[in-house]
Amino acid sequence: MRIEKNFSLRPYNTFDVDVKCKYFVESEKEAEFIDFIREYELKPEEIILLGRGSNFLFTEDFDGTVLYPFMQGIEILSENAEKTSVRAGAGVNWDDFVAWTVAHNLWGVENLSLIPGHVGAAPVQNVGAYGTEAGDCITIVEAIDIEKGIKVQIPATNCRFGYRDSIFKKEWKNKFLITYVVFELSKQARPKLEYGSIKEELKRLGDRYSLQNIRQAVINIRNSKLPDVCDLPNAGSFFKNPVIASSLALQLKSQYPDMPLYTVNESYSKLAAGWLIEQTGWKGKNLGKAGVYEKQALVLVNRGNATGLDIVRLANEIKKSVFMKFNVWIEPEVNII
Repeated sequence: MRIEKNFSLRPYNTFDVDVKCKYFVESEKEAEFIDFIREYELKPEEIILLGRGSNFLFTEDFDGTVLYPFMQGIEILSENAEKTSVRAGAGVNWDDFVAWTVAHNLWGVENLSLIPGHVGAAPVQNVGAYGTEAGDCITIVEAIDIEKGIKVQIPATNCRFGYRDSIFKKEWKNKFLITYVVFELSKQARPKLEYGSIKEELKRLGDRYSLQNIRQAVINIRNSKLPDVCDLPNAGSFFKNPVIASSLALQLKSQYPDMPLYTVNESYSKLAAGWLIEQTGWKGKNLGKAGVYEKQALVLVNRGNATGLDIVRLANEIKKSVFMKFNVWIEPEVNII
């Protein structure tokens, strides 16, 4: 187990914000975390559970303890003619996990290629893209109950997966340290191609709807729109796509015929936050050292030594602009600390 004091979190957040935590605790072993948690009796408000930090924006130093689970390994637990149950460590790079599933001809998470972060964050954020969410395939979340200091298995039915949401973000925030995640993946072809420009990209790849081609199509699309965090610090999509009453959505659609609109159910529709932001003129603009990426308005970037507060100020100005033009509030997908 690695324990550091007054530790810089700059390498552990993809916004490259220079903040520190009081204590930083890292381990690949559940038993070490259990011993540490029992000894120090940590409270939820005194900790942050951190992976790669691809969905965090730190606005100040954290006067508490950061727990960094780094469990590794991917293994097949069971399989039959149709499905395979796969267990992955919380510290496994998410895209490495997706690549592993594609290499093993298992369907379910291929549309989630190239999303930054670790496997352990997938249930918390219920990461999603191109019509797929991690929660669609998760069956069990293995974790350490921080209050009791014991290992538990949480079935997916208890996780309350929603759009970029789960019980781990609200009622159970900082109460369970996720160590492993179990996925149920299909051996049968189940391509999801209706969202975004996947079909168009597949045509450029030869029109074969194979797992490998779908993964490559998603990678090509994401690379064309999103900056590499190593080159331009960011957290991917900063805002959620707003879900609004269908009546308001239809009213807006009549005013803006080109506005993307997705039906959620009879009562609600989803709008594209990136499109809304672009219409307000923010795409490619800067506010101090923080900016909006010129190829994708959903992405806020650190232009160089921006603070977390710099990025929050930009986000707030964007939110106000969208509300003034469309009467729609957009909310951050990123966790602001």
